[in-house]
Amino acid sequence: MARRVVITACSAITPIGRTRAEIVRHLAEGISGVKPLRNDGLLTEHIHSGVYGTVAYPIDYDFKRSHSKTMGPVSFYACQVAKETLAASGLDPVFIAAGRLGVAFGSTHGSPSVQRNIYKTFFSESKQQFASIGAVDYLKSMVHTTAVNITKMFGITGRVISSSTACTTSSQSIGFGYESVKYGMQDAMLCGGADEYDTTTVAVFDNLLACSSEFNATPHLTPRPFDVRRDGLVVGEGAGALLLEEYEHAKNRGADILGEIIGFSCNNNGGDLILPNTRGITDTIALALKDADIGPEAVDFISAHATGTKMGDVIEAQATGSIYGKGPSVTGLKSYMGHTMGSCGAIEAIITLFMMAEEFVPPTLNLIEVDGRCAMIRHVQHLEKKEIRIAAVQNFAFGGVNTCFILKKIDT
Repeated sequence: MARRVVITACSAITPIGRTRAEIVRHLAEGISGVKPLRNDGLLTEHIHSGVYGTVAYPIDYDFKRSHSKTMGPVSFYACQVAKETLAASGLDPVFIAAGRLGVAFGSTHGSPSVQRNIYKTFFSESKQQFASIGAVDYLKSMVHTTAVNITKMFGITGRVISSSTACTTSSQSIGFGYESVKYGMQDAMLCGGADEYDTTTVAVFDNLLACSSEFNATPHLTPRPFDVRRDGLVVGEGAGALLLEEYEHAKNRGADILGEIIGFSCNNNGGDLILPNTRGITDTIALALKDADIGPEAVDFISAHATGTKMGDVIEAQATGSIYGKGPSVTGLKSYMGHTMGSCGAIEAIITLFMMAEEFVPPTLNLIEVDGRCAMIRHVQHLEKKEIRIAAVQNFAFGGVNTCFILKKIDT
């Protein structure tokens, strides 16, 4: 028997702040978190793009050495938001350790900065340097480093899922966590994703001509989802974590309920690994609505994937419009902070929960003139005061992976 799945805590590290108040202020006042790309001496002289969605504030990590010794930068991000989410949840430590809490958490690469240092050492002619690489270095860098460092730090003994599907990483984490709770495999799941600051990620997209480069002198003016002047995505960094919990369990322990997940879908285009696919996205949206047992008219707001690429925005708009028309308000939240890669789905879910609580919809930043090829949906270009009862969060990734999950506001 399917069970209801609610969200009882969350935490985020984003280029536009960490707290609900900070993030809401950035959205309401149209303040961008995109900054100049730092010249770290690695690849920057070869990269056309000069912008990055940067976490430009210090984070006070208070981790024991026994925990932090296996962490690269991406795991520091992941464990910090996990720590804050568990603290906010009020979950009993006995429950956390009893096997009924699982983890679904991932990143795009693991820790590319640690991987790079390992490779440099491997190809060094110094035998002493080569011998310096040990197991800890692999634990810091491996693709599932975020998930297992979280389990280690908090003694979590339930199931572990570690997606690594680029832009859909944390959306899959949330979706698979939702299914784990819905179908009784766990009573709660700690879900999310993280990605660290790294110029090699910029270089990959830059080499594919997918990065913004025309606004290097004015970083706050890019990305520009759905706008006629958009010229590509802006890579960003950050992390997001959400605690998903079975409804009756949450209610019985008196937990704060931030929202409910009522539907999820994930599919693949079954073809091109780079370009998005109208049919694939359309099917994903329809499947999520079916899982939620609602029609498109019930959705008040859509958090679009909206990276600001030339064709990606067009295909998403056309697929979304074919299902919803100009019904729900649509915002591209990446316009404020860039594309935070493996963490984007979790961060966008958290921001959507804040919008539900505050009853407003921010505009897509830098959307001045809508591209006519994207005009079939209802773009938000000015701040709207609006109650959001049901929202959809859409994410799509290299490899043809598509996700959509549906959030619902809970009456208090």
